[in-house]
Amino acid sequence: MTAQVLDGKALASQLREEVAAASKRLAERGITPGLAVVLVGDDPASQIYVRHKERAAKECGVTALDYRRDADISQEELLALILELNADENVHGILVQLPLPDGLDASPILDAIDPAKDVDGFHPDNIGRLAQGRPRFVAATPKGCMTLLAKANVELAGKNAVVVGRSNIVGKPMAMLLTNANASVTLCHSHTKDLAAEIGRADVVVAAVGKVNAVRAEWLKPGAVVIDVGMNRDENGKLCGDVQYEESLAVASAITPVPGGVGPMTIASLMQNVVLAAS
Repeated sequence: MTAQVLDGKALASQLREEVAAASKRLAERGITPGLAVVLVGDDPASQIYVRHKERAAKECGVTALDYRRDADISQEELLALILELNADENVHGILVQLPLPDGLDASPILDAIDPAKDVDGFHPDNIGRLAQGRPRFVAATPKGCMTLLAKANVELAGKNAVVVGRSNIVGKPMAMLLTNANASVTLCHSHTKDLAAEIGRADVVVAAVGKVNAVRAEWLKPGAVVIDVGMNRDENGKLCGDVQYEESLAVASAITPVPGGVGPMTIASLMQNVVLAAS
């Protein structure tokens, strides 16, 4: 068996074209989707992520409004900026690049975002809607994962799915999305007693822990579908995911590569959310 490689880069390109077409239709109605990107401090990785998002926004017909602030900004000043963006009719989506510098508490900042402009899908209101099966905005990475599964014609109803990692950004919303798709879901984490056994029962595995080789090929059920959300560097400095990729190709029926799998889908899904907000 050689696994089908799920090409997130190609699919993301297709999605961006669809988003650009939707933006054009909105523009004909006098609406230009606007995304406010708030970047605090000078973290190099965050700067790269923001550049990628702003480049994608331009390609999708979305106006990226850049709000860069020094790392010494106070919690009150940052909250005031969020409230200002909430009131700005030209801003349809607000994105606060995480992590914030030390000394700033992200939770009150994210909670202050108008849920109707929360294109990251992190606001408690949007998480609650997702839990109830009536989402407004879904966090971009889990949304991208579900699109990959759908395009690969993976039937989720009745299947056993394991999500490794319980972050609010990926793991928890991913588990809810899979549950809403009628899969039987197990959410694993650092306290899971026998991770290998849990993964061995899974028809679908989503790895999102940020650790090299967190999921080993020999644990996989033959024919499993593997979605690798991890973005790490191995001992040679090469980009890799959470899953033993080369070894898993001979076990899985389908798998996402790193890079070129989930990463491009995250940004494309974010642009989908911005245009949805503008709509």
